[in-house]
Amino acid sequence: MVHYADGRPIGDLTLRTLAMPSDANAAGDIFGGWVMAQMDLACGIRAAERAKGRVVTAAVKEMSFAKAMKIGDTLCIYTHVERVGRTSMTLKVEAWAQRYLSDLMEKVTHADFVMVALDSEGKPKAVPAES
Repeated sequence: MVHYADGRPIGDLTLRTLAMPSDANAAGDIFGGWVMAQMDLACGIRAAERAKGRVVTAAVKEMSFAKAMKIGDTLCIYTHVERVGRTSMTLKVEAWAQRYLSDLMEKVTHADFVMVALDSEGKPKAVPAES
């Protein structure tokens, strides 16, 4: 059974990946940019599903790291579509670390990502109504 040290994740599990030595500095801490890139990938997945097409990241709002990721931890990204505008949507994103060989889950960081739907020519397009 998984033990959540910092409450429970908000949103749906969208991406899980293993933190590898190539993602870390010499001390074994995972680069924050790698964590942020995984969060961006998860947002791209969730937003493209909602937009029924291509999306791009327009902004990331206020991101700070509460805990470090270590080599061997499993990074779990949870996403939730918070708001849908005409061509954009805001997603709440949380990054959790399942500690290596443990059931302990700790929240690493969270942020709001703004994603914009694009048409085939790369211009903003309306996000379709939810079906």
